Amino acid sequence: MSQIIQWFPGHMAKAFRLMRENLKHVDIVFELVDARIPLSSRNPELDEVLGEKPRLLIMTKTDLADPERTSIWREYFESQGLTVVSLDTRGNKTPQMITKAARSVLADKWRNLEEKGVQDKAIRALVAGIPNVGKSTLLNHLVMKNVAITGDRPGVTKKLQWLKTPTNLELLDTPGVLWPKFTDQRVGQHLAMTGAIKDQLINLDDIALTTLKFFRDYHPEAITTRYHLNESIWDEKSDVDILLLITEKLGFKDDYDRASERLLLDLRRGKLGRYTVELPDDHIGEVVDG
Repeated sequence: MSQIIQWFPGHMAKAFRLMRENLKHVDIVFELVDARIPLSSRNPELDEVLGEKPRLLIMTKTDLADPERTSIWREYFESQGLTVVSLDTRGNKTPQMITKAARSVLADKWRNLEEKGVQDKAIRALVAGIPNVGKSTLLNHLVMKNVAITGDRPGVTKKLQWLKTPTNLELLDTPGVLWPKFTDQRVGQHLAMTGAIKDQLINLDDIALTTLKFFRDYHPEAITTRYHLNESIWDEKSDVDILLLITEKLGFKDDYDRASERLLLDLRRGKLGRYTVELPDDHIGEVVDG
């Protein structure tokens, strides 16, 4: 039986409380989602916490995602009434794009302030998202210096901090937060694939097999090219057998966990190409896994 994936340490519950307490101090929320898993990386509890606060949806890591699927997701989110910005990990033109989009979302409020004689007011934004979604990288691009610790692992940010940018933004950084229970285990699998859940908390071989199943259906040549395998394996071998072949090709003997770790590392760093695991009509999160 596959592992039931869940991760909600105490600091995340505290982070939700701090978000509620500080929401009155901000004009807008920057909600970050991973472009590779746009729905699985949206925390459903944020809607309850954030209420009617204006929101800018920022799709991160688009240079690692399938560009066609990113366009589909952008259209989907915009059809839900959200303003969307797509960003890559390099941060090209990030400050200008984010500031312009935020001003667009807040246009009516800012017009009213200007009519009252308030000029050049800074936009105060709460930055929220799941672990390892790219918040620290985004903040460093916006502030234009390394003020936030970054890392390709979840849980780097553990406390709230205010940061000022040259483009007249004041940003409240918050820790990455998940939610107490995934009603659909595909959500947990997708979060584990992209590194939003610590590898120490998951069965690596289970997630490696989930990854292989995805590439079997979506982009099989990415696996055969990366690990120098014959294309016929997809017709002849099970996903378990293919993981064994990858282990052998990597020279790891019978160390399947090590091979699984390498496969996931290659996936997260873009060595298997640009991919997006889910589409809007996949109904991720709607199926309760009993």
